[in-house]
Amino acid sequence: MKKIVSLLLLLTAIPLSFAVTPGLTRGLPDLPEIYVEGGNHHVQGIAYDPDASRMYFSFTDRFLVSDLKGRVLGSLEHIQGHLGAMVFDKNSRKVFASLECKDDVIGKGLSDFAKGRSMFYIAIIDVDKVTSVGMDSEDNDAFKIVCVKEATKDYHLKGFGPDGQEYEHFYGCSGIDGVTIAPKLGKKGGKEYLYVAYGIYGDTSRSDNDSQVLLRYDLRELEKYSGKVRFGEFYAEGPSKPLDKYFVYTGNTNWGVQNMTYDKESGKMFLFVYKGSKEQFTNYDVFSFNVANRPARKGLIGVHYDRSRHKVIGSWENPVTGTFFKYGSTGVSPLGDGRFYFSQNGKSKETGSQFCRAKVYRWDGHGFVLAED
Repeated sequence: MKKIVSLLLLLTAIPLSFAVTPGLTRGLPDLPEIYVEGGNHHVQGIAYDPDASRMYFSFTDRFLVSDLKGRVLGSLEHIQGHLGAMVFDKNSRKVFASLECKDDVIGKGLSDFAKGRSMFYIAIIDVDKVTSVGMDSEDNDAFKIVCVKEATKDYHLKGFGPDGQEYEHFYGCSGIDGVTIAPKLGKKGGKEYLYVAYGIYGDTSRSDNDSQVLLRYDLRELEKYSGKVRFGEFYAEGPSKPLDKYFVYTGNTNWGVQNMTYDKESGKMFLFVYKGSKEQFTNYDVFSFNVANRPARKGLIGVHYDRSRHKVIGSWENPVTGTFFKYGSTGVSPLGDGRFYFSQNGKSKETGSQFCRAKVYRWDGHGFVLAED
Protein backbone atom coordinates (compact mmCIF):
# COMPACT_ATOMS: atom_id res chain seq x y z
CA MET A 1 0.00 0.00 0.00
CA LYS A 2 2.82 2.40 0.87
CA LYS A 3 4.41 1.78 -2.53
CA ILE A 4 1.13 2.76 -4.21
CA VAL A 5 0.86 5.89 -2.06
CA SER A 6 4.45 6.84 -2.88
CA LEU A 7 3.78 6.35 -6.60
CA LEU A 8 0.68 8.53 -6.42
CA LEU A 9 2.66 11.21 -4.57
CA LEU A 10 5.30 11.12 -7.27
CA LEU A 11 2.74 11.44 -10.06
CA THR A 12 0.76 14.18 -8.35
CA ALA A 13 3.67 16.09 -6.83
CA ILE A 14 3.43 19.85 -6.78
CA PRO A 15 5.25 21.24 -9.83
CA LEU A 16 8.84 21.97 -8.96
CA SER A 17 10.95 24.57 -10.67
CA PHE A 18 14.49 25.80 -10.39
CA ALA A 19 16.52 28.84 -11.20
CA VAL A 20 20.27 29.32 -11.27
CA THR A 21 22.34 32.47 -11.26
CA PRO A 22 24.07 32.43 -14.69
CA GLY A 23 27.67 31.29 -14.50
CA LEU A 24 29.72 30.41 -11.47
CA THR A 25 31.14 33.00 -9.13
CA ARG A 26 34.80 32.55 -8.21
CA GLY A 27 35.29 31.70 -4.57
CA LEU A 28 31.64 30.80 -3.92
CA PRO A 29 30.09 27.34 -3.52
CA ASP A 30 29.07 25.38 -6.61
CA LEU A 31 26.15 27.75 -7.13
CA PRO A 32 25.56 30.95 -5.14
CA GLU A 33 21.77 30.69 -5.50
CA ILE A 34 19.41 27.70 -5.24
CA TYR A 35 15.65 27.89 -5.79
CA VAL A 36 13.20 25.15 -4.79
CA GLU A 37 9.43 25.06 -4.37
CA GLY A 38 8.18 22.91 -1.53
CA GLY A 39 4.44 22.83 -0.94
CA ASN A 40 1.75 24.39 1.23
CA HIS A 41 3.88 25.36 4.24
CA HIS A 42 6.77 27.81 4.32
CA VAL A 43 10.39 26.73 4.55
CA GLN A 44 11.62 26.29 8.12
CA GLY A 45 15.25 25.26 7.70
CA ILE A 46 18.00 24.45 5.20
CA ALA A 47 21.24 22.46 5.34
CA TYR A 48 24.07 22.50 2.80
CA ASP A 49 26.00 19.30 2.01
CA PRO A 50 29.23 20.25 0.20
CA ASP A 51 30.45 16.66 -0.17
CA ALA A 52 27.38 15.52 -2.14
CA SER A 53 26.66 18.95 -3.69
CA ARG A 54 23.15 18.90 -2.27
CA MET A 55 20.82 21.09 -0.25
CA TYR A 56 18.27 19.83 2.26
CA PHE A 57 15.05 21.69 3.05
CA SER A 58 12.33 21.51 5.69
CA PHE A 59 8.96 22.71 4.42
CA THR A 60 7.21 22.06 7.77
CA ASP A 61 5.68 18.69 6.85
CA ARG A 62 8.02 17.71 3.98
CA PHE A 63 11.76 17.09 3.84
CA LEU A 64 13.30 17.70 0.41
CA VAL A 65 16.66 16.83 -1.11
CA SER A 66 17.83 18.86 -4.12
CA ASP A 67 20.95 19.24 -6.19
CA LEU A 68 22.53 22.68 -6.42
CA LYS A 69 20.48 23.50 -9.51
CA GLY A 70 17.30 23.11 -7.49
CA ARG A 71 16.24 19.78 -9.01
CA VAL A 72 14.46 17.73 -6.36
CA LEU A 73 16.05 14.30 -5.98
CA GLY A 74 14.05 12.90 -3.06
CA SER A 75 11.55 13.71 -0.34
CA LEU A 76 10.05 12.46 2.89
CA GLU A 77 6.29 13.09 3.15
CA HIS A 78 3.58 12.90 5.81
CA ILE A 79 5.84 14.15 8.58
CA GLN A 80 3.75 14.01 11.73
CA GLY A 81 4.37 17.37 13.37
CA HIS A 82 6.20 20.63 12.71
CA LEU A 83 9.64 19.99 11.20
CA GLY A 84 11.73 23.08 11.86
CA ALA A 85 15.36 24.18 11.78
CA MET A 86 18.04 21.78 10.54
CA VAL A 87 21.78 21.21 10.58
CA PHE A 88 23.89 18.72 8.59
CA ASP A 89 26.51 16.59 10.33
CA LYS A 90 29.13 15.66 7.74
CA ASN A 91 30.66 12.93 9.95
CA SER A 92 27.50 10.82 10.22
CA ARG A 93 25.98 12.21 7.00
CA LYS A 94 22.76 12.87 8.85
CA VAL A 95 20.54 15.91 9.21
CA PHE A 96 19.41 16.79 12.74
CA ALA A 97 16.17 18.78 12.81
CA SER A 98 13.72 20.00 15.44
CA LEU A 99 10.28 18.36 15.40
CA GLU A 100 7.30 19.52 17.45
CA CYS A 101 4.16 17.47 18.09
CA LYS A 102 1.96 20.07 19.73
CA ASP A 103 -1.62 20.54 20.77
CA ASP A 104 -1.75 24.25 19.96
CA VAL A 105 -1.98 26.67 17.03
CA ILE A 106 1.39 25.50 15.65
CA GLY A 107 0.33 21.86 15.74
CA LYS A 108 -3.04 22.44 14.09
CA GLY A 109 -3.28 20.23 11.01
CA LEU A 110 0.20 18.80 11.63
CA SER A 111 -0.14 16.80 14.83
CA ASP A 112 -3.86 16.67 15.55
CA PHE A 113 -3.40 13.37 17.39
CA ALA A 114 -1.65 15.26 20.23
CA LYS A 115 -4.87 16.19 22.03
CA GLY A 116 -4.06 17.38 25.53
CA ARG A 117 -0.44 16.38 25.11
CA SER A 118 2.67 17.85 23.48
CA MET A 119 6.15 16.38 22.99
CA PHE A 120 9.31 17.57 21.28
CA TYR A 121 11.87 15.66 19.27
CA ILE A 122 15.04 15.77 17.28
CA ALA A 123 14.49 14.15 13.90
CA ILE A 124 17.57 12.29 12.64
CA ILE A 125 17.46 11.95 8.85
CA ASP A 126 19.83 9.64 7.00
CA VAL A 127 20.10 11.71 3.84
CA ASP A 128 21.68 8.94 1.76
CA LYS A 129 18.55 6.83 2.28
CA VAL A 130 16.22 9.51 0.88
CA THR A 131 16.47 8.18 -2.66
CA SER A 132 13.15 9.05 -4.32
CA VAL A 133 10.36 11.59 -4.27
CA GLY A 134 7.34 10.71 -2.13
CA MET A 135 8.88 8.45 0.51
CA ASP A 136 6.73 7.95 3.61
CA SER A 137 8.19 9.05 6.95
CA GLU A 138 6.44 6.29 8.91
CA ASP A 139 8.43 3.14 9.74
CA ASN A 140 11.34 4.37 7.64
CA ASP A 141 15.03 3.87 8.46
CA ALA A 142 15.73 7.22 6.81
CA PHE A 143 13.66 9.11 9.40
CA LYS A 144 14.08 8.50 13.13
CA ILE A 145 13.26 10.57 16.18
CA VAL A 146 14.50 11.02 19.75
CA CYS A 147 12.56 12.79 22.52
CA VAL A 148 13.92 16.06 23.96
CA LYS A 149 12.69 15.37 27.49
CA GLU A 150 14.06 18.57 29.03
CA ALA A 151 12.07 20.84 26.71
CA THR A 152 8.98 18.65 27.02
CA LYS A 153 9.21 18.92 30.82
CA ASP A 154 9.66 22.70 30.84
CA TYR A 155 6.77 23.16 28.41
CA HIS A 156 4.38 21.39 30.78
CA LEU A 157 5.61 22.96 34.05
CA LYS A 158 3.84 25.97 35.60
CA GLY A 159 5.56 28.79 37.45
CA PHE A 160 4.55 32.07 39.08
CA GLY A 161 5.21 35.75 38.57
CA PRO A 162 6.26 38.51 41.02
CA ASP A 163 2.69 38.99 42.24
CA GLY A 164 1.96 35.28 42.54
CA GLN A 165 0.16 35.01 39.19
CA GLU A 166 0.44 31.63 37.50
CA TYR A 167 2.59 31.29 34.40
CA GLU A 168 2.14 28.50 31.88
CA HIS A 169 5.42 26.95 30.66
CA PHE A 170 8.76 27.40 32.44
CA TYR A 171 10.88 30.20 30.93
CA GLY A 172 8.11 30.80 28.38
CA CYS A 173 8.99 27.51 26.64
CA SER A 174 6.81 26.92 23.58
CA GLY A 175 8.82 23.94 22.37
CA ILE A 176 12.03 23.80 20.32
CA ASP A 177 13.22 25.14 16.99
CA GLY A 178 16.79 26.32 16.29
CA VAL A 179 19.57 23.70 16.10
CA THR A 180 23.27 23.83 15.31
CA ILE A 181 26.52 21.90 15.79
CA ALA A 182 29.33 23.65 17.70
CA PRO A 183 32.05 23.11 20.34
CA LYS A 184 31.22 23.19 24.01
CA LEU A 185 30.56 26.76 25.18
CA GLY A 186 33.66 28.10 26.89
CA LYS A 187 35.96 26.08 24.61
CA LYS A 188 37.77 27.09 21.43
CA GLY A 189 37.45 24.19 19.02
CA GLY A 190 37.49 20.55 20.04
CA LYS A 191 34.64 18.05 20.07
CA GLU A 192 31.38 19.32 18.64
CA TYR A 193 27.87 18.84 20.00
CA LEU A 194 24.28 19.41 18.99
CA TYR A 195 22.64 22.53 20.42
CA VAL A 196 18.86 22.78 20.60
CA ALA A 197 17.11 26.11 21.28
CA TYR A 198 13.73 26.58 22.89
CA GLY A 199 10.92 28.35 21.18
CA ILE A 200 9.84 31.12 23.57
CA TYR A 201 6.38 32.68 23.85
CA GLY A 202 6.65 36.43 23.34
CA ASP A 203 4.16 37.40 26.08
CA THR A 204 5.03 40.99 27.06
CA SER A 205 3.27 40.73 30.44
CA ARG A 206 5.83 38.34 31.96
CA SER A 207 9.54 38.69 32.73
CA ASP A 208 10.70 35.07 32.77
CA ASN A 209 10.81 34.77 28.96
CA ASP A 210 13.68 37.16 28.16
CA SER A 211 16.40 34.51 27.88
CA GLN A 212 16.98 32.03 25.09
CA VAL A 213 17.43 28.50 26.41
CA LEU A 214 20.01 26.23 24.73
CA LEU A 215 20.46 22.52 25.44
CA ARG A 216 23.69 20.65 24.60
CA TYR A 217 23.68 16.98 23.54
CA ASP A 218 26.19 14.42 22.33
CA LEU A 219 25.32 13.58 18.71
CA ARG A 220 26.11 9.88 18.97
CA GLU A 221 24.23 9.48 22.25
CA LEU A 222 21.10 10.93 20.65
CA GLU A 223 21.28 8.35 17.88
CA LYS A 224 21.37 5.53 20.44
CA TYR A 225 17.94 6.61 21.73
CA SER A 226 16.35 7.09 18.31
CA GLY A 227 13.46 5.06 16.91
CA LYS A 228 11.13 4.94 13.95
CA VAL A 229 7.90 6.91 13.69
CA ARG A 230 4.52 5.25 14.24
CA PHE A 231 1.68 7.51 13.16
CA GLY A 232 -0.64 8.53 15.98
CA GLU A 233 1.82 7.48 18.68
CA PHE A 234 4.24 9.35 20.92
CA TYR A 235 7.80 8.05 21.00
CA ALA A 236 9.17 8.65 24.50
CA GLU A 237 12.82 7.53 24.33
CA GLY A 238 15.53 10.12 24.86
CA PRO A 239 18.24 11.33 27.27
CA SER A 240 16.83 12.17 30.70
CA LYS A 241 18.96 15.34 30.82
CA PRO A 242 21.07 17.41 28.43
CA LEU A 243 24.81 17.63 28.98
CA ASP A 244 24.31 21.34 29.68
CA LYS A 245 21.55 23.91 29.81
CA TYR A 246 22.40 27.53 29.03
CA PHE A 247 20.42 30.75 29.33
CA VAL A 248 21.31 33.50 26.84
CA TYR A 249 19.97 36.87 28.00
CA THR A 250 18.78 38.65 24.85
CA GLY A 251 15.54 40.26 25.89
CA ASN A 252 12.13 39.57 24.41
CA THR A 253 11.56 37.60 21.21
CA ASN A 254 8.50 36.18 19.48
CA TRP A 255 8.73 32.37 19.39
CA GLY A 256 12.39 32.32 20.47
CA VAL A 257 15.27 31.08 18.31
CA GLN A 258 13.90 30.10 14.91
CA ASN A 259 17.29 29.14 13.49
CA MET A 260 20.83 29.18 14.81
CA THR A 261 24.28 28.55 13.38
CA TYR A 262 27.94 28.38 14.34
CA ASP A 263 30.66 30.03 12.24
CA LYS A 264 34.15 28.56 12.65
CA GLU A 265 35.78 31.60 11.04
CA SER A 266 34.59 34.12 13.63
CA GLY A 267 33.97 31.64 16.46
CA LYS A 268 30.48 33.08 16.89
CA MET A 269 27.10 31.48 17.42
CA PHE A 270 24.25 33.35 15.74
CA LEU A 271 20.64 33.16 16.96
CA PHE A 272 17.95 34.21 14.45
CA VAL A 273 14.59 35.22 15.89
CA TYR A 274 11.31 36.93 15.17
CA LYS A 275 12.08 40.15 16.97
CA GLY A 276 10.39 40.96 20.23
CA SER A 277 8.00 43.71 21.34
CA LYS A 278 9.13 44.84 24.79
CA GLU A 279 10.11 48.52 24.62
CA GLN A 280 13.00 48.22 27.11
CA PHE A 281 14.98 46.07 24.64
CA THR A 282 16.51 46.83 21.25
CA ASN A 283 14.67 43.83 19.76
CA TYR A 284 17.24 42.66 17.21
CA ASP A 285 16.53 40.11 14.47
CA VAL A 286 19.74 38.21 15.22
CA PHE A 287 21.93 37.86 18.31
CA SER A 288 25.49 36.57 18.51
CA PHE A 289 28.12 35.64 21.07
CA ASN A 290 31.60 34.11 21.06
CA VAL A 291 31.48 30.37 21.71
CA ALA A 292 34.91 30.43 23.41
CA ASN A 293 33.68 32.76 26.17
CA ARG A 294 32.85 30.83 29.32
CA PRO A 295 29.26 31.25 30.60
CA ALA A 296 28.90 32.61 34.12
CA ARG A 297 27.10 30.61 36.80
CA LYS A 298 24.45 32.83 38.38
CA GLY A 299 20.75 33.34 38.97
CA LEU A 300 18.25 34.00 36.21
CA ILE A 301 16.87 37.46 35.51
CA GLY A 302 13.12 37.84 35.98
CA VAL A 303 12.48 34.19 36.89
CA HIS A 304 10.77 34.10 40.30
CA TYR A 305 10.05 30.36 40.43
CA ASP A 306 13.65 29.24 39.80
CA ARG A 307 16.22 30.61 42.26
CA SER A 308 18.99 28.15 41.41
CA ARG A 309 22.18 29.14 39.62
CA HIS A 310 22.57 28.34 35.93
CA LYS A 311 25.10 28.79 33.14
CA VAL A 312 24.25 32.23 31.80
CA ILE A 313 25.48 34.34 28.88
CA GLY A 314 24.75 38.07 29.13
CA SER A 315 23.28 40.17 31.94
CA TRP A 316 20.81 42.97 32.62
CA GLU A 317 23.62 45.53 32.27
CA ASN A 318 25.13 43.81 29.22
CA PRO A 319 22.59 41.69 27.35
CA VAL A 320 23.79 39.71 24.36
CA THR A 321 24.14 42.12 21.47
CA GLY A 322 22.77 41.72 17.97
CA THR A 323 22.05 43.27 14.62
CA PHE A 324 19.19 43.78 12.22
CA PHE A 325 18.93 41.38 9.28
CA LYS A 326 15.73 40.24 7.60
CA TYR A 327 16.88 36.71 6.72
CA GLY A 328 17.82 33.71 8.81
CA SER A 329 14.60 32.95 10.65
CA THR A 330 13.49 30.53 7.89
CA GLY A 331 16.84 28.87 7.33
CA VAL A 332 20.60 29.31 7.47
CA SER A 333 23.49 26.96 6.74
CA PRO A 334 27.16 27.82 7.41
CA LEU A 335 30.00 27.25 4.96
CA GLY A 336 32.54 27.43 7.80
CA ASP A 337 34.49 30.42 6.50
CA GLY A 338 32.31 33.38 7.44
CA ARG A 339 29.80 32.70 4.67
CA PHE A 340 26.33 31.22 4.88
CA TYR A 341 23.44 30.12 2.74
CA PHE A 342 20.40 32.12 3.86
CA SER A 343 16.83 31.15 3.05
CA GLN A 344 14.64 33.76 1.39
CA ASN A 345 11.10 32.44 1.51
CA GLY A 346 7.94 33.34 -0.35
CA LYS A 347 4.96 32.05 -2.31
CA SER A 348 5.11 31.51 -6.06
CA LYS A 349 2.52 33.51 -8.00
CA GLU A 350 2.61 30.95 -10.81
CA THR A 351 2.11 27.72 -8.82
CA GLY A 352 0.85 28.93 -5.44
CA SER A 353 3.55 26.87 -3.72
CA GLN A 354 5.87 28.07 -0.99
CA PHE A 355 9.46 28.47 -2.16
CA CYS A 356 12.96 28.85 -0.79
CA ARG A 357 15.60 30.90 -2.55
CA ALA A 358 18.92 30.17 -0.81
CA LYS A 359 21.62 32.80 -1.39
CA VAL A 360 25.16 33.19 -0.08
CA TYR A 361 25.96 36.00 2.38
CA ARG A 362 29.06 36.70 4.44
CA TRP A 363 29.63 38.08 7.93
CA ASP A 364 31.77 41.24 7.73
CA GLY A 365 32.17 41.65 11.49
CA HIS A 366 29.20 43.97 11.81
CA GLY A 367 26.44 42.39 9.76
CA PHE A 368 25.61 40.07 6.86
CA VAL A 369 26.21 41.25 3.31
CA LEU A 370 25.61 39.54 -0.01
CA ALA A 371 28.72 37.55 -0.97
CA GLU A 372 30.61 38.95 -3.92
CA ASP A 373 33.43 37.75 -6.17
